[in-house]
Amino acid sequence: MFSKVNKFNVEQFIYASSSSVYGIKEESSVTEDLKAEPITDYSKFKLECENILLNNQGSFLKTIIRPATVCGYSERQRLDVIVNILTNHAFFNKKIIIHGGEQLRPNVHIDDMSDSYIHVMKNSEASNNEIFNVGDENHSVNKLAEMVNQSCPDAKLIREKVLDQRSYKISSEKIYKKIGFQTKKTIKNAIDDLVKAFSEKKLINTFENDEFYNIKIINKKLKSLLNG
Repeated sequence: MFSKVNKFNVEQFIYASSSSVYGIKEESSVTEDLKAEPITDYSKFKLECENILLNNQGSFLKTIIRPATVCGYSERQRLDVIVNILTNHAFFNKKIIIHGGEQLRPNVHIDDMSDSYIHVMKNSEASNNEIFNVGDENHSVNKLAEMVNQSCPDAKLIREKVLDQRSYKISSEKIYKKIGFQTKKTIKNAIDDLVKAFSEKKLINTFENDEFYNIKIINKKLKSLLNG
């Protein structure tokens, strides 16, 4: 996996893992020293890659980042993550569909997520062989929906049966104490950025365009490969 990293004399490798590797935790604050217990194929593969990286004997510096769910407007837009999903439906369909609502979901603004990588690069020695959570606010799904509703007041709140029971509250204290990184933007900033992008028609065909949905992109590429 890391043969090319060694071949090209890469000095530092930052792996973007996921806070989903923790699975379902009862602890009030999920820190990096808690056991990872992934429950989906995605999070299992993320953890497997973490282990491969940490066990690699290459000479490069290595850091693992476990991000909260990234939200907000970006050039490579995703609309298949919770805050962005809620905002997309609220703006265009005038509906905010909540499954359950009490589950806690950590999120982080895309700008802060990008800044965290830069901060790790600038503090490469102190970050070597470390695992860092990167998140901002740990809100319930209900709270996220309310925040979206503030920016899209015409949308109607609709409550449905719980589909995803995951609930956890990650702590990002370690990355602050170790290398001084702190988030600067809020989830409300991310929602407002998306609403502005929708209003200015920077994002169109938001439900039909496969490029906004990772699973659709992967499926399309797989079909292309299979069809040769």
